[in-house]
Amino acid sequence: MSHRSQSTRKLFAWPLLISLLGAAGLFAALLGDGWWDTLAWLGLGIPAVLGLRGLFKPRAKVT
Repeated sequence: MSHRSQSTRKLFAWPLLISLLGAAGLFAALLGDGWWDTLAWLGLGIPAVLGLRGLFKPRAKVT
């Protein structure tokens, strides 16, 4: 069985993007009302949806 290593940048790109989105959502929630609330909902909602999608993803059957 062969295994190809991924570069560190490629390995951590999506988790870094999701964490930055969550941090931006937290920052927007602290700033104020109006559009900031919308940005906070998006910044905190998208990582939550991605996490739940991974949690409830059907598992592949192993034969």
